[in-house]
Amino acid sequence: MPVYTAPTQDMQFLLHDVLEVSGTGIPGYEDLDRETTGAILGEAAKLAEDVLAPLNPVGDAQGCRLENGVVRTPEGFREAYDQMREGGWPGLDCDPEYGGQGLPYLISTAVGEMFSSANMAFNMYQGLTHGAYNAIHAHGSDEQKATYLPKMVTNEWGGTMNLTEPHCGTDLGLIRTKAEPQDDGTYAISGQKIWISAGEHDMVENIVHLVLAKIPGGPEGVKGISLFIVPKFLVNEDGSPGARNAVSCGGLESKMGIHGNATCVMNYDGATGFLVGEAHKGMRAMFTMMNEARVGVGLQGYAQGAVAYQNALAFAKDRVQGRSVTGVKNPEGPADPIIVHPDVRRNLMDQKAFTEGARAFVFWGASLIDRAHRAGDAQAEGLVSLLTPVIKGFLTDKGFETTVLAQQTLGGSGFTREWGLEQFVRDARITMIYEGTNGIQALDLVGRKLATDGGKHVMGFFEMVKGFIAEHKGQDEAFDADFLEPLKAASKDLQAAGTFFMQKGMKAPDEALSGAYDFMHLFGHTCLGLMWARMGLASRKALAEGTGNAAFHETKLATGRYYMARQLPATKTHLARIESGAAPVMALDAEAF
Repeated sequence: MPVYTAPTQDMQFLLHDVLEVSGTGIPGYEDLDRETTGAILGEAAKLAEDVLAPLNPVGDAQGCRLENGVVRTPEGFREAYDQMREGGWPGLDCDPEYGGQGLPYLISTAVGEMFSSANMAFNMYQGLTHGAYNAIHAHGSDEQKATYLPKMVTNEWGGTMNLTEPHCGTDLGLIRTKAEPQDDGTYAISGQKIWISAGEHDMVENIVHLVLAKIPGGPEGVKGISLFIVPKFLVNEDGSPGARNAVSCGGLESKMGIHGNATCVMNYDGATGFLVGEAHKGMRAMFTMMNEARVGVGLQGYAQGAVAYQNALAFAKDRVQGRSVTGVKNPEGPADPIIVHPDVRRNLMDQKAFTEGARAFVFWGASLIDRAHRAGDAQAEGLVSLLTPVIKGFLTDKGFETTVLAQQTLGGSGFTREWGLEQFVRDARITMIYEGTNGIQALDLVGRKLATDGGKHVMGFFEMVKGFIAEHKGQDEAFDADFLEPLKAASKDLQAAGTFFMQKGMKAPDEALSGAYDFMHLFGHTCLGLMWARMGLASRKALAEGTGNAAFHETKLATGRYYMARQLPATKTHLARIESGAAPVMALDAEAF
């Protein structure tokens, strides 16, 4: 059975040594001292380690069941959900006006990593509710907020997002779900949605569905889409659940992974819906939900990699096989532990360097979201918008790859269910697909985000990297060589790719779009290079000041040097692919495949 230990020490390092949260000037961050964040993370770790992680294989084995229209969640899920509610975890960063604790999104992100690593399928129930809460909070009327948000903050009521239909996924302009206006100002919602996570389950007393639909007579395509609140139970005047709405679960998907989460077919048969915001402006409201969800999915990707790495490391230290080529390391035993072998060590270092770099990247992204929302910083808003497809696409690609590397560490044992690694592989796989496939993330990055505000935000990123290097260059020759020079080279590769797109993309869009996926990865590696340089700087400073935990910081520096030397040079490969243009990609006619 797999194990999980929350990485609270590493999280504290990021919060206080790298991001230096207390001194950022972001409203609410001044209260985030080490003692406070340590207490929050410590309590979350107990729930993750002691309650959620043991349920992960249970949820995978049992899955969900549809019985007489009700989805039954796996054994132990309801009790665990009650514990999560009692601890106030779902409302950690929610508005105090509706019962939330009002903590920064960054803290919610750290807690969310623990819960996702421990039990990704379980944590999705509250994650979907949080996204629906955000959309209503940003775009709902005062009456809608008062009606739904307090119960969603506590997770007494759940929430979903309903986009995909059987005939369309990414191209939402093709949706057929209709919203017929009624005399009382409501709408009758009719249609079918598929792949709806947490669409029906037995852990909450009501579920607030956010549904995309078209009002007859509206504009064609995405310009005619509106967003509606469609509760499972209509709400009485006193706020209690009332009559059952005409919405039902028509079936459960049989899936590769995340078995503990109910992935539903949802049928709307003239269900009562309430318009959110303006008619035909539903995509704007839904993207409030989707942008947070995409950052959350990026977190899921590396979180699965992180827990898989923990189990691979434990196995590598325990499993004995063969002898070290440099001499016996375990003279009392018949063989040495496999961690002595260079190829196993390479495998583990790939996992470790990615997961720690990815954690720093997501924490930094969360701090940008807080700066944008709490301080009204438009520059931070633009930068995190640019980085969102990178966080989602790159981190889930590499997160899945990391679970496979972890599985490989175990050899044949990794292929069996007993050790649990194959579940992490299966669960991580969905992160590359939902909330917009990673190919769509790459197209969004190159086709939309790079040119936003005249390229202001990507140029700002380049200037930030350049400024970081200039500020710290020359202080330590080894640090320059190990961290700053590789970062500078990666940044130049990223700029060269951007220049190629600008020169070719307007006249021949295929030239840019053929390289979009490589650009997303090139950008991701550069971001992790920046994170490792920042972490290396923080550990170097701690060692110079005489930290009481020298081993932690020496390990951090060694891991960073590994990433910069062994992983970051991938930017050159991605640049070469981009500069090869569209010809190799588009050479074959469709009929020739």
